[in-house]
Amino acid sequence: MSQHKIKGVVVLIKKNVLDFTDLKASFLDRVSELLGKRVSFQLISAVNCDPADKQRGKLGKVAYLEEWITKVTPLLAGETVFNVTFDWDESEGVPGAFIIKNYHHSQFYLKSLTLEDVPKTGRIQFICNSWVYPTHCYNYDRVFFTNQTYLPSTTPKLLIKYREEELVHLRGDGTGELKEWDRVHDYAFYNDLGDPEKGANYARPVLGGSKEYPYPRRGRTGRPPTKTDPTTESRLPLPISLDIYVPRDERFSRVKLSDVLVFALKSVIQVLAPEIKELYNSTPNEFDTFQDVLNLYEGVIKWPKDLLDKLSDVIPLEMLKALLRTEGEPITKFPMPQVIQEDKFAWRTDEEFAREMLAGMNPVAIRLLQEFPTTSKLDPKIYGNQNSSITREHIEKKLNGLTVDMALKNNKLFILDHHDTVVPYLNRINSTTTKAYATRTVLLLQDDGTLKPLAIELSLPHPDGEKYGAVNKIYTPAENGIEGSVWQLAKAYVVVNDQGIHQLISHWLNAHAAIEPFAIATNRQLSVLHPIHKLLHPHFRDTMYINALARQLLLTAGGLIELTVFPARFSMEMSSAAYKSWVLTEQALPADLIKRGIAVQDSNHPHGLRLLIEDYPYAVDGLDIWSAIEERVHDYCSCYYSTDDSVQGDLELQSWWTELRNEGHGDKKDELCWPKMQTLHEVTQTCTIIIWIASAYHAALNFGQFPYAGYLPNRPTISRRFIPEPGSPEYDELESNPDLAYLKTITSQLQTLVGISLIEALSRHASDEVYLGQRHTLEWTSDTESLKAFKKFGEKLIQIENQILDRNKNKGWKNRIGPVKVPYTLLYPNTSDYTGVGGLTGRGIPNSISI
Repeated sequence: MSQHKIKGVVVLIKKNVLDFTDLKASFLDRVSELLGKRVSFQLISAVNCDPADKQRGKLGKVAYLEEWITKVTPLLAGETVFNVTFDWDESEGVPGAFIIKNYHHSQFYLKSLTLEDVPKTGRIQFICNSWVYPTHCYNYDRVFFTNQTYLPSTTPKLLIKYREEELVHLRGDGTGELKEWDRVHDYAFYNDLGDPEKGANYARPVLGGSKEYPYPRRGRTGRPPTKTDPTTESRLPLPISLDIYVPRDERFSRVKLSDVLVFALKSVIQVLAPEIKELYNSTPNEFDTFQDVLNLYEGVIKWPKDLLDKLSDVIPLEMLKALLRTEGEPITKFPMPQVIQEDKFAWRTDEEFAREMLAGMNPVAIRLLQEFPTTSKLDPKIYGNQNSSITREHIEKKLNGLTVDMALKNNKLFILDHHDTVVPYLNRINSTTTKAYATRTVLLLQDDGTLKPLAIELSLPHPDGEKYGAVNKIYTPAENGIEGSVWQLAKAYVVVNDQGIHQLISHWLNAHAAIEPFAIATNRQLSVLHPIHKLLHPHFRDTMYINALARQLLLTAGGLIELTVFPARFSMEMSSAAYKSWVLTEQALPADLIKRGIAVQDSNHPHGLRLLIEDYPYAVDGLDIWSAIEERVHDYCSCYYSTDDSVQGDLELQSWWTELRNEGHGDKKDELCWPKMQTLHEVTQTCTIIIWIASAYHAALNFGQFPYAGYLPNRPTISRRFIPEPGSPEYDELESNPDLAYLKTITSQLQTLVGISLIEALSRHASDEVYLGQRHTLEWTSDTESLKAFKKFGEKLIQIENQILDRNKNKGWKNRIGPVKVPYTLLYPNTSDYTGVGGLTGRGIPNSISI
């Protein structure tokens, strides 16, 4: 029997803490090596069976990782290359997988194993990218497969059992509290938002599993219930606990974790509110002038020493200094938001107010006005008459010579309508310190492509009860005097609505929450060998962990979201109500634009759509990105599904789709709008939607937060007073000092600081970001046709980048830059300009929802 030595090259990262090698772990692992407890590998044949089990591939001889003791590893925790030598003979055939056993004290991150010069085969690559814990943590063998791609029906027979068993391990048994080394992906309701142990004010309803509060599922942790309420999962301790269970491979990299610790520090502000207030002047909860706000970006805010001492009680001092990136007392000043870099007051113009509906941080809410006046869909038996009170007389003189009927017929009227979303919660919201309205804004599309606001409707529930309908007040544009000041306030109330809807629905629900079940189901039902797993997996990177952090620090009762957005404690309830109308297929960009009346099907136009607002940056750039993703997905899937029968016969794919509908989005399982997953077209469309949401859609909704809302007067998140009535002291103040009255109405000083801190962290690209058109590992598959399709996709994205830059230079497209001189780059892929630096770039489409 011919025997050979096969050289293997192993790339791994040792256990580390932040950026530094864990010396204790390193020492204990070296001791383990000296005691003969090592890291072992066994190759599994893909072609020759195990004599003891005819359904499994033959196991090769055990080989051990070499030079663990003598290898000099970097001071900074990073990749280390080791050798392993395998004894190979012809009876083993071609390896298709391997078993690894870690007998050390500590876990390590296994990146890859490469076999060189395998007889009759050549080079074989195993892409692992997984944490391997000591063997006592598992009751099964850790198995890794080659980077080849197989449908279940084309998998080598001797690897099928390994493939099936790996999926069983990833599903778990649905019981017990999960530990960090568990690799279990499972579902749970959102029953971790409340903290009833702290009192009734911190109780929150369970989201998911009921008609009243439907919701997508989250990853299960198995933590025990609270003593007060057995339906609520117990919480981890605050102020900082990042040890939230998600499967270890779904957690942040060491680089990303270092970045996010800054975010965790910011969250401590909510615990230290009394100390923060001491930072301010004689009016501790107010800004007196716009210059006071601008001072936030000029480095005049400092952390007093006693506050640093307070922080050091909850965060080790050395970590605190590292997080603050300073040895002294100043907090690093907030960067200057783009919206005020060129002009400090252009944000106040009507043109900019309207432009941001098309190119700002929430460009997915505006729709065509197809009836006038607009009507409400709320149940009149509960809410009475909620129809709009905006009349023809309010707007007709501002239609540039058109009548209302002519404007409607020519698709010239548009509306930003948050009325029905807000009204059911408005009485409860306004029973707190918040004083908000439900808003409708009607706009005219002008000949130069810009939008002109015509009227704003501010609505409150009838004082005698909701069943009596709404009390509506209409405001129309004015530039000067008290009328101009009132108009500025009316616009602020619209933005307050829009900010809450953006954060809770457009951003959190439709991206973060909606995608998490896809990440869970993909790991549970699609093998790493499956082509759809290889296609989608990069688009789930870090999503489960950032969502877990959000539930721990942001969305929890009394957390940062409740502190900084107007629905406060009713935030997640409002999000749940919005999920009742969520439909997967409507998340496709073309379907969304058609539903909102922004586009109509037209084969004579690019992408088969004619935009009714031609200068709509989000839609124009988005359709280019959408089409590129769709073409890439079709090219890729066509490599594996030659017929619709092959789709229907793919057992893993069908199990994946069934579980997504019945479990992951289980509250929507009875709806008939789901694709049936019976054709190549349905596979392509579904995967395109998933990738679109996880990459481009999320980028457009997330990374514009600091550029636009980093300056809170432009995008206030809370209103604290109603519009003053004539004759009141507040009205007199509005007339004599409109800037002060404006600042007293919108987000307070404390909430501003907390809000800016939050969105600064959320708007930053990580330094290890992987952007659309890139892969974390170049050898993610060995299939030549798939690699060609991916290369073609990257080249297409570079073309789109150039097109976006050209559009932004074209002065005819006024909505792409606007009065504030901020070019629209939120859908600029950043493929050719990737530097690995990250930060507040205001552009770039990461592969996944990772922040």
